[in-house]
Amino acid sequence: MIMKYVFIADFFVDEILGGGEINNEELAGLLRQRGHSVIEIKSLDVTSDFVADRWDYRFVVNNFVNLLDDAKEALKQVRYIIYEHDHKYLKRRNPALFENYLAPLDELVNLDFYRQAAAVLCQTGFHADIVKTNTKLENIINVGGNLWSSGSFKAMEGYLKKEKRAGYSILNSPIPHKGTLSAIRFCELKGLPYELISSNDHYEFLNRLSNNQNFVFFPQTPETLSRVVCEARMMGMKVVTNNLVGATKEEWFPLKGQDLIEYMKEKREDITETVMGVFSR
Repeated sequence: MIMKYVFIADFFVDEILGGGEINNEELAGLLRQRGHSVIEIKSLDVTSDFVADRWDYRFVVNNFVNLLDDAKEALKQVRYIIYEHDHKYLKRRNPALFENYLAPLDELVNLDFYRQAAAVLCQTGFHADIVKTNTKLENIINVGGNLWSSGSFKAMEGYLKKEKRAGYSILNSPIPHKGTLSAIRFCELKGLPYELISSNDHYEFLNRLSNNQNFVFFPQTPETLSRVVCEARMMGMKVVTNNLVGATKEEWFPLKGQDLIEYMKEKREDITETVMGVFSR
């Protein structure tokens, strides 16, 4: 059955080249390939009238920091899912601040919005468990992966084969919780040669990342998946990280190189089917 979808997000991939934005772009494209209609709207622009006028649409709510309260209330009258990319059920959005990732009740927000969703899609079991621990909800689904474009897979297959230096790549991020300074300190204390990696072009970023045999990443908040860790593994790199990366706890994480690429290619079908299936119930 052909369906109509609305994708809601704070930003889209033409504004921010983040992992959540890239994932959402791929999902929208995969739904369109199947003949479904997809329209995109920034969360700040969603009104109750906009939702009411599209009562027969299926709503995919991605990042929603800017979603107004009246829009959230309106969405409760239609079918929607939350495609969870971080921890917006917490005021400070960092479960690592609390013992066993369990926040006190006065830190919880948006609970009713999560509860009324047809499903809350999480990236990994680690992510899903943290959400369940705090929200006590039963509508949580672990999709166990993420979405990459065919072009990204092709690029990573090429970078997998190239000769790499015996050095350490570090994500050069201005966002403190991405742990750039911790990774630098680690390499300097160990006397390891490192290279800071950044680029506004995704393919160039992958190319630079894969110049070295190793990737060092010490996030300061729980990573729901960590696309960059998965990308490093798909390009044959060894990953040095901490216990805050969701991908490392998945049963597929021992896969590397082409094996992991093939696994994530299958996720394009699996995740799309999951989204469609939730709305078909």
